Amino acid sequence: MITTIQTVICLWFSSRKNLGRREKGGVYCEKLFIENAPQNISGVCSQSVSQLFEENRVSESSGMAPVSVKRVLISESVDPCCKTILQENGIEVTEKQQMTKEELIAEIQNYDGLVVRSATKVTADVVNAGSNLKIIGRAGTGVDNVDVDAATKRGVIVMNTPSGNTISAAELTCALLMSLSRNIPQAVMSMKDGKWDRKKFMGAELYGKVLGIVGLGRIGKEVATRMQSFGMKTIGYDPITPPEVSASWGVEQMSLEELWPQCDYITVHTPLMPSTTGLLNDASFAKCKKGVKVVNCARGGIIDEAALLRALESGQCGGAGLDVFVEEPPKDRALVNHPNVISCPHLGASTKEAQARCGKEIALQIVDMATGKALVGAVNAQVLVSSFSPDSHQWIQLGESMGRVLKACTASKEPYSQVHITSLGESLKKSTGFLSSAAVVGLLTEGPQNGPNLVNALPLAAETGITVQTAHKDSNEREACVVEVSMNSSSYKAVGSVQTGVPVLLELNGSVFRQPVPLTGHLLFFKAATSTELLLSVTGVLAAAGVELQRFSASTAGSGEQWYCMGISSLLGDIGALKSLVKEAAQLTV
Repeated sequence: MITTIQTVICLWFSSRKNLGRREKGGVYCEKLFIENAPQNISGVCSQSVSQLFEENRVSESSGMAPVSVKRVLISESVDPCCKTILQENGIEVTEKQQMTKEELIAEIQNYDGLVVRSATKVTADVVNAGSNLKIIGRAGTGVDNVDVDAATKRGVIVMNTPSGNTISAAELTCALLMSLSRNIPQAVMSMKDGKWDRKKFMGAELYGKVLGIVGLGRIGKEVATRMQSFGMKTIGYDPITPPEVSASWGVEQMSLEELWPQCDYITVHTPLMPSTTGLLNDASFAKCKKGVKVVNCARGGIIDEAALLRALESGQCGGAGLDVFVEEPPKDRALVNHPNVISCPHLGASTKEAQARCGKEIALQIVDMATGKALVGAVNAQVLVSSFSPDSHQWIQLGESMGRVLKACTASKEPYSQVHITSLGESLKKSTGFLSSAAVVGLLTEGPQNGPNLVNALPLAAETGITVQTAHKDSNEREACVVEVSMNSSSYKAVGSVQTGVPVLLELNGSVFRQPVPLTGHLLFFKAATSTELLLSVTGVLAAAGVELQRFSASTAGSGEQWYCMGISSLLGDIGALKSLVKEAAQLTV
């Protein structure tokens, strides 16, 4: 074995004199080995480079399938089509409703996915108990019943169906606006009490009135177009939707300070977050017209309930239509019992059509994600959205493998202070996000299980004090990814690419490999000055350990200390055996 390896190494030294430039296609010195070596030598490097590339090629038409979902728990009443769709796609489904928190914590550990509506509270305790949990699907719009931060930290994707209940919520909003203008529910109850009191329920037309819409997303837009048909003037506020966009469907945007005094009616359609909690409060009510009417079909807490009660009692607010409350069901009945309040038990999405739509959409989103077709509705994994392009899988593999190579080569120099990832080439312009996450996954992975993933890699890096910076540069020469890590006073850089569907390492800390290193299998990296004796000694250590040399890549530089890479049949039991021969050495399995 030693004699054969030595022959190959010596042949490499003699043939590299004839290698002036890299051959097109990424195979450089393999041809010289095969043509010039005796027949038995060509079998020493048991996998030729072209064979290796072919065996490890990732189909260019394959999509990204980052999440395996085999078992899903549905914890609430969701339209039956949800279960049917999941089962038709090979996913096992269990339905268990009205579980206590303790029961859910005990149950969730057996599932990859959880489907909920709004009643199930997916707290950090629930998320952390889901040792196999990968996806939380909310069959509806809001995700305030899910601890998204806890899910992100655990690498669990949270998705919703933002358009599933849009029409139903918009229609209920319009119904409440009309009911407020004509006192319809109060008149109905009066009739049921046997009364005929026409004067008591004098109303007002919506025609010509001003409707202020706070939140101009999907639902806000649908409310606007419907109420415009009643002749209402629609104005609004939204920090995200561009004014020219809302203007195209008849809503003039302005600041809240400008909006409050103009409105006869106000409806809110924002998520519940610190910036929207108590958006309508004592101060904002004071700026409104006396007798303004308000509607909340979004989330309890956007309107300060105590402030609303005070405004109703004083007459500053002429009426309120409430479908949501801070506490559901509300224990404090002061608002519900107020004569000028029309209340519903959170019926915004309670239509057959909305439930069918939400159930179908969340099931299809889970199936599309699990099959690598697409990622839709993710609220905490936007980095993954672009990872579902046809050729993204091998680039994600490249980023993670480069991170692992750098981790192995810098194991004694951690902790890292900064990681800088640069994507090169026009086609990678939208890939910088998942490339950076993939590289950080490789750097932070400690073992084969329960390591970081693309969802939580960047938050975990920030938590450990690592600054991650990304950049993109257009390049006409090649598509590549550059990862540079900094620690203490030193830095290491790797450059990689994908060639014929295989992730390869092109450069390591200034050493440009003459033959690209396929990032697969067992790899041995070492840094030393170029010499025939060195390589013979290293291969001798391999042979003594019963390790087979499968492929070999060296630097294009003719002198000085350079990095080398050997593909080997198994990792060395004691890499310390190389310490007297090389300056640095690292090994890993990709």
